[in-house]
Amino acid sequence: MNRIKEILIQQGRSQSWLSKGIGKSYVVTTNYCNNKAQPSITVLFRIAEILNVDVRELLEPTRDKSKS
Repeated sequence: MNRIKEILIQQGRSQSWLSKGIGKSYVVTTNYCNNKAQPSITVLFRIAEILNVDVRELLEPTRDKSKS
């Protein structure tokens, strides 16, 4: 699961804007944003670069930090 859509909303940016930045179609980008498909690691790093965030911010944690 990713947080791409959440971060786009926080930054006031659109999925269209992101699709142009990563060179993917609007449909592919929408699938990433709605977690119907996941971007490759390369694309995920490109998204992080475009959004100016650490790539780890784009991903949901896989385990609860309070239980570690």
